[in-house]
Amino acid sequence: MVSAVQRIAHRGGAQLAPENTLAAFRQALVLPVDAIELDVQMSRDGHLIVFHDATVERLTDGRGNILDLDFAYLRSLNAAAHFPGGWPEPQRIPTLREVLDLVKGQRRVWIEIKPSQRGSVYGRYPGIAEAVVEELRRADMVGQAVVISFDWYLLPEVKRREPRLETGAVLSEDIWDPQAGQALDTLVEQVRELGCSWLDADETLFLPQLPALVHGCGLKLGVWTVNSLERLRELAASGVDALTSDRPTLFSALS
Repeated sequence: MVSAVQRIAHRGGAQLAPENTLAAFRQALVLPVDAIELDVQMSRDGHLIVFHDATVERLTDGRGNILDLDFAYLRSLNAAAHFPGGWPEPQRIPTLREVLDLVKGQRRVWIEIKPSQRGSVYGRYPGIAEAVVEELRRADMVGQAVVISFDWYLLPEVKRREPRLETGAVLSEDIWDPQAGQALDTLVEQVRELGCSWLDADETLFLPQLPALVHGCGLKLGVWTVNSLERLRELAASGVDALTSDRPTLFSALS
């Protein structure tokens, strides 16, 4: 049923407001969405910040790699600096705590834990799983959250620290080759062995048989990032459990 599909505002609705900012999340709260999605990284001095890119140039008026920047500098930047068409007021990079405080009791939150990155070298922010779990506990939002990541082997650590949390493996073409032998069966078994509740797949990797296979293994299926009404309707009718969009206003016409 279409009505059962969880409607998720990607980065708060990245085509409608500066992504991953409180302005975007506030706007999402008045739209027909069930959840907001955000990205979490760590400043050099260990603060959880809500930001997508490994570097700040695309979105802000600053320069540098998140790994190398202290919280005070990151907070001095305008995260709306390059929003297409401009934005009426500067937006700070928010903390995870600020976003949780904003949405608590109103919507669910999907938290993507990002890898650390310097150039082409990927790693893991030290202690990030523990820090995210502790913030969710502090906000009393463990039951309102799904923690997802491309770093699949981080997810069992999240689950170990807080068994009540739902987790999800994010799937992209960099991770999975649908043409490989037994690709679908192997994929679903891997995700289940990680203790995940969700498989969150890039829209370009969706296959018609995927919902039934995922559901047959006791998992739920999300699809990202879907920005046309026609495709949203098609995927909702296919039996997926969640749809993520940069244009959450489209959800009002999803029927």
